[in-house]
Amino acid sequence: MGRLFGTDGVRSLANKPPMDSDTVLKLGQALAHYISRDGGKHKKILIGKDTRISGYMLEYALVSGICSMGVNAQLVGPLPTPGIAFMTRGMRADAGIMISASHNSFEDNGIKIFGPDGFKLPDKLEDEIERLMFSPELETLKAKPAEIGKAVRIDDAAGRYVAYLKGCFHRKFKLDGKKIVLDTANGAAHKVAPMVFRELGAEVILVGDEPNGININKGVGSLYPENIVPLVAQHNADIGISLDGDADRVIIVDERGKVVDGDQFLATLAVHFKERGELTNNGVVGTVMSNLGLELFLKEHDIDFIRTDVGDRYVLERMVADDYNIGGEQSGHFIVLDYNTTGDGIFAALMFMSIMDETGKSVSQLTGRMKPLPQVLINIKVSSKPPLEVLDKVQAEMKAAKAALGDTGRFLVRYSGTENKARVMVEAQDEELCKAIAERLADAIRLELA
Repeated sequence: MGRLFGTDGVRSLANKPPMDSDTVLKLGQALAHYISRDGGKHKKILIGKDTRISGYMLEYALVSGICSMGVNAQLVGPLPTPGIAFMTRGMRADAGIMISASHNSFEDNGIKIFGPDGFKLPDKLEDEIERLMFSPELETLKAKPAEIGKAVRIDDAAGRYVAYLKGCFHRKFKLDGKKIVLDTANGAAHKVAPMVFRELGAEVILVGDEPNGININKGVGSLYPENIVPLVAQHNADIGISLDGDADRVIIVDERGKVVDGDQFLATLAVHFKERGELTNNGVVGTVMSNLGLELFLKEHDIDFIRTDVGDRYVLERMVADDYNIGGEQSGHFIVLDYNTTGDGIFAALMFMSIMDETGKSVSQLTGRMKPLPQVLINIKVSSKPPLEVLDKVQAEMKAAKAALGDTGRFLVRYSGTENKARVMVEAQDEELCKAIAERLADAIRLELA
């Protein structure tokens, strides 16, 4: 087995290692031991989840492991991932766990771990937890019968998180009279998201708000924002908002029914913060997948653009290391470090709507200023993930793509960090050339790895 932790925690098919009860119990034990290694008493770990049916099974496995090491577990039930980061800090917990596979279908599940500061754990700490999980040492570290931990439910977590989000929306701004089509992906935000927007005065038309354990992300949410396009038109809405299963992502639809690219969203935030004098270090952090059009647009506004590897954790690491407060991904992760320690879809949507209120501009007026270059993205299911350097056909097509694009575009071929997929991205000023090169690269991968 390779490294247990990927780019966003542990993730796999539910009820199969490592997302089976036995492995997750050991993960809970290893984490509990790690946070209590200094001998302090009354350590506690907060646990939340999304709406997957397997969440119950994994929640109980974690509780069993945590309590067996003499650490208390605090259960908050379904809550968005950023809500867990917030509650971990607010409850002064020693760690927080979110049980979720984010935008994946219900068959998968995952575990994301936060430290007491609300930030995801660094690689070094994850490696230590993984080492301990599979060490014979773990069995010898269990608590004595009189020292076994307790499990308690925190009933007001959702209310606390809603109050926090409303508090981030300055009182001088209003949502009165605004009409929102809101898709909560049958996921963790199905209760808190509509509460936030309605309590701030908006009229909300809900989609994907009836989770049943197996319909999370199924044809709804940020992977399918086009599904709310007709509703935006039908209800004459000001904005459409699509969250993913754990609500750390958001994709919006403008008042004309056009899906807004994540890079256009990030460009709007960046320029607004710059104009208000609130952009730290005059820079924005994105990834290698961010559209070249975003980089050129920010350059026009004298804003530096810094690229990282794909994954919000890498964006966040660079933001913290070099003191940037705005960062994000094309996929819909947006991080504003002034307010939270991870991507937060509900907060990002609120921030965008505050810009609408302050400027008096519509979604299309705000996002239409940045013009993305034609970009083609293709995901290919693969049977394995060997180094790309050993794939002769792929290397040959990459060489041909580089020659064809020259200085007028760029391409990227990489493996997903969370799924058995290869991803191809091509950008070029000529859309037809863009499509042709992307298909040739995808075909080469299929020939070698499908």
